[in-house]
Order: sequence, then structure tokens, then C-alpha cells
Amino acid sequence: MDRNKYYGGESASMTPLEDLYTKFSMPPPPADTGRGRDWNVDLIPKFLMANGLLVKLLIHTGVTRYLEFKCIEGSYVYKGNKIHKVPADEREALASSLMGIFEKRRFRNFLVFVNEYDEKDPKTYKDVPPQTKMVDAFKKFGLDQDTIDFTGHALALHSDDDYLDKPALESIKRIKLYSDSLARYGKSPYLYPLYGLGELPQGFARLSAIYGGTYMLDKPVDEIVFENGVVVGVRSGDQVAKCKAVICDPSYAPDKVKKVGQVIRAICLLRHAVNVGSNNSPGSIQIIIPQKQVQRHNDIYVCCMSPANMVTPKDWYVALVSTTVETNNPEAEIKPGLALLEPIFQKFVTVSDLYEPTEDGVNSKLFISSSYDATTHFESTCLDILDVYRRVTGEAFDFTKVTRGLDADDSQEGVH
Repeated sequence: MDRNKYYGGESASMTPLEDLYTKFSMPPPPADTGRGRDWNVDLIPKFLMANGLLVKLLIHTGVTRYLEFKCIEGSYVYKGNKIHKVPADEREALASSLMGIFEKRRFRNFLVFVNEYDEKDPKTYKDVPPQTKMVDAFKKFGLDQDTIDFTGHALALHSDDDYLDKPALESIKRIKLYSDSLARYGKSPYLYPLYGLGELPQGFARLSAIYGGTYMLDKPVDEIVFENGVVVGVRSGDQVAKCKAVICDPSYAPDKVKKVGQVIRAICLLRHAVNVGSNNSPGSIQIIIPQKQVQRHNDIYVCCMSPANMVTPKDWYVALVSTTVETNNPEAEIKPGLALLEPIFQKFVTVSDLYEPTEDGVNSKLFISSSYDATTHFESTCLDILDVYRRVTGEAFDFTKVTRGLDADDSQEGVH
């Protein structure tokens, strides 16, 4: 059941464009924005890591037969008021403008160490056993603060610096995931579905129908019905759908969640590709602004999609800037990201509360997910999905079941 008339809840793709303007209580879009139907604007755009958890889950469910993906063209990091391509292998590290010549060599040695690291083989530890703090692992290779910044935030995709005091193994695995994802398709580690993220829930609706599931859009949810503290159904008007369990996002159970923060997002319509300082600016990119570069606690994320992703008409682009709110003036916090997009044709700004469930739902059979965070990739969301799966089924998802890649021939699925 979905109270909205479109698929995807909070992370829907708005189409036609008129719906986006209506959602933000604005007059209809000007005529020069082209055909409304040519727009698919994500409210919460996120990219998928090519080798990441979500891709594996999508393959496992078989929903990929309804989806087509395209590789995002570039992955960038912001340093010293400039945008730099994220070096993702030894060759790029040596050519990168991010580092001086001696630092490049140290960083290259660090990447080689990460790629050869095997927690089961102490010979690969190089004096960095898995429990070593990440800050000490960086020290071991003599990396400077700027290199640590882009490694931790643009490769390991941590959103703040708390990871430095945690065991190195997690960060090593994350950097490996980045390299493995990059190796799959070459330009960047990120994939994105053609026609926007709204394709994901639509794919699942089709798949669900095959197995006898019913998908109800535009259906108000008036009450989750309990008996003796256990879910027995969901009421809509004078109808009650009986059930043994309910899985929902925080907005459907406001009395069973706690607020843990806020995130600001600015959706921007552009008439130009984002200028990354090279002659041919790629149409689709991710830029991470590490928090230290702008004196913050949390990173700022910028992503942009183009007509090649089937989300905008010709010569139009849609970009998003997001971060975790830290002050009473959220819009000022995303200024460094917005500055990279100028001139902006139109922007739509939201500040959303972030919620987490107050109980695991095992006894009540009400299983609530957490809100979407500020990141522009699905890794953290995926951990939440896996947590919900574990709570519902009583066991962790077994990734050894996933034996195919996205490239496997399954009717018409694939990556371009």
C-alpha cells in the first residue's frame, strides 16, 4: 500500500515535471523546459555501487530483468576550491593532480596494500592487523591529511571522520568495494537505472504481481491495527487488510520512531553539464566535498544526471546537493555544493527529519525502516534493508546465494 499516487514513497521519481512543481507548491514549469513526460526527477537520487550490496540483492530477486543501468561517467572530490577526479587505481594515482609526487608514491603503495589485504592471511597485514585503528593504518603509509580526507570520504565513502578511530578492516573493505566496482565498468564505480530510481519500486511491483502480490497506489493508510500489542492488519477508510506483519517507512508509524537528525536536499534543474575543469564535462557525475574542506562535521554530496540517463530532455540536466543539517540555517550549509552548479535554472529545497525505529518489531510484528540519509549512494540504505530482513526472517541474508553478475544474460537485463 502506498498513500501516494506514484511509486517509491520518499524516494520517488517525479514525472511529468509538472508534478515536481506541484509538489513544491510552485506555478507550472515554463514552456522551455520541454515535454513534462521527458523528465524523471528523483526526490532522493542515489547511485548504486556496481559491486555493492544493492546490486547483489537486485540480482538475487530477479527484478533486474525489468531494469536497465547506465554507468555514471565520473567520480570526483573537492579539494582547495577545485574539483579533482578521484584516483581509483595505481595508474590514476600517479597522474592525479590531488597529490605531490612523493605523496603519489605513498598513496599508490597504500592502494596496493588494500587490494592485496586478506583478513584470513596474516602475511598480507603488513603490520596492520584487522583491529588496528584506521588512523594508525594511514600513519603506517605516511599519508598526509588531504590524502586521508579523499581516501576516507571519496573512496571508503564515510560521511564523517568517526571511522578513523574504528578498526581498519571496515575501511579497507570499503575501499576494495570501490576499486572492484570501478573495475566492472571503467568510468566510475556507480550505476544508475535508466528513467530514474522510480524504476526500482515499479520493477518490484511487476515482480510481486507474478508471485500473486497486490500493489495499491493512492491508498490512504488510516491506522495500523494491533491486538494485544501485535499487528493484525492495516485500516484504510472502513476496510481492513488483515496481515501477519507490516513493513513500512517511518512516516507510517510516527509514534514508533525517534528523530535522529535532519537532512537538506536541493534539487536543481540546469541547462549545462557541471564544469569539472576538463574540456569535455561528463553529463553524469558524483562529487563529494569532504567535511574538512568546508569546516563541517559531515560531507556535502553533489550528483548530476543527464539526458543519457533518460531523466531529462535534450540539453537539460538535473543535479542534487545534500548534507546532514548541523545549524539553524541549513540552506547556507549547502552553498559550497550549489556554487559548483551555477547558473541554476530552478531549485527545489527540502529539509527532512531523519527517523529510526524505537524497537526492532520482533514482538509487535511492525518492522520499520530508517529514513534515507544525505549520501548519494545506496550503501547505508542497503545495510538498513538487510537489518529489516534479519528482523523479519530471524536470520541474516546469505550473500553466497547470489551467484550471477549484472552482466549475466537474463532476457533483456544489462548495463550500457
